[in-house]
Amino acid sequence: QVQLAESGGGMVQAGDSLRLSCAASGRTFSSYAAAWFRQSPGKEREFVAAINWGGVVTHYSDAVKDRFSISRDNAKNTVYLQMNSLKPEDAAAYFCAAKVDGTLGRMVATTTIWNYWGQGTQVSVSS
Repeated sequence: QVQLAESGGGMVQAGDSLRLSCAASGRTFSSYAAAWFRQSPGKEREFVAAINWGGVVTHYSDAVKDRFSISRDNAKNTVYLQMNSLKPEDAAAYFCAAKVDGTLGRMVATTTIWNYWGQGTQVSVSS
């Protein structure tokens, strides 16, 4: 069993940067794949980025690639999302997710393949 806790959200201005953290419990987390999703009011949960168990393979949505970077520190059981050049449309609740299969496949952007979810952290971006 894995529990995930996000932190680092806040209110920023357009163009600013923010780093989110996802702290995981459980000794097996280092073998899990991890991801970030986001959700705005009235919209479906949207894939942002994913990383494989070893931190070597990553995948990003078109909306954030070249601006966001996902990374992990398995010694600290933590996954990060570095968000640069933030835009008002990036404002959302950001959720961390993990799955037992440590690899990233074609369905990485599908919410149903992710086994564990955090409670989310809010990011607000003013123009």
